[in-house]
Amino acid sequence: MTDFTTLDYLKTGNQKQIRAYEVLTQNKILSQLAEFDPLLVGTIPINIAIANSDLDIICYWKDKTHFIEKLTAIFGTEAEFTIRKTTINNQESIIANFRKAAFEIEIFGQNIPVQNQNGYRHMIIEYNILQLKGEKFRLEIIRLKQKGYKTEPAFGLLLGLKDDPYTELLDYKF
Repeated sequence: MTDFTTLDYLKTGNQKQIRAYEVLTQNKILSQLAEFDPLLVGTIPINIAIANSDLDIICYWKDKTHFIEKLTAIFGTEAEFTIRKTTINNQESIIANFRKAAFEIEIFGQNIPVQNQNGYRHMIIEYNILQLKGEKFRLEIIRLKQKGYKTEPAFGLLLGLKDDPYTELLDYKF
């Protein structure tokens, strides 16, 4: 299994993964966020990205105000920088977005350890499903994403999930 806790796997991936590695490492994006245990999640790590896929980085903050201040201090001058507070699954969440090189970058933080956050959990489950179902299934997920489907609903459709794919994927039985 791929070790998603480091970016090393991106170095030998597809062109988008290699470019993501370069942008993240050359700009020291994860190292500047080290105190928040940053992890790259989403479609790029598991090779189902499409042309406009962003770099999703999840973080664990213990002090929301400090996290917001740090994000603003580090990335506030980047192109198209925005930051907002929201509630997702009854959890306070901070989301910052900006552009760097060819990528939109989204930094998502909650007061939950990163490996317990749904973004990471979804990615690991989707990775395992992709390993099990093979290349034809992976290409079909990409096709659905190109048609406008979000990742979890695309998996839900192909797996025949009946209700909310975001919650059903978390309980997917292999």
